[in-house]
Amino acid sequence: MIKLQVIGNLGKDAIVNNVNGKNVINFTVAHTERFKDAQGVQKDRTTWVDCAYWTDRTAIAPYLKKGTQVYVEGNPDIRTYQTQDGRQGASLTLRIANVQLLGSRTNEGGTATSNTNYQPAPAAAQSSQSIPTAGELTEPLDDLPF
Repeated sequence: MIKLQVIGNLGKDAIVNNVNGKNVINFTVAHTERFKDAQGVQKDRTTWVDCAYWTDRTAIAPYLKKGTQVYVEGNPDIRTYQTQDGRQGASLTLRIANVQLLGSRTNEGGTATSNTNYQPAPAAAQSSQSIPTAGELTEPLDDLPF
């Protein structure tokens, strides 16, 4: 068995189809990899993966929108075809076993943003311990617990 895992962004909104009485959610995931060529020039290479998620649980489909970042895993299949101009082509198809939503490219829909509304507690409400300044720290800064 071969298992393929992909993290990428949806290229378009997912479509729910019914094939022979079974539900399938079809969508494409684009994974872009940045690399430097032999001359040291930064380049991007995008791999498109056609995904088919055969499931009766189609409630996830409305959340699979263009630009949403997802993690998908499943069994890969290479489909070969002939283009209109007579050349051979191939596409990577993935029969999805698991899909997880990771986020969105935009800040729509409640994604995490910077906390600009943070207001510290008033001085009277703070504990009686004083917070040391940077000059008063005696522990090495690289010994953080994480």
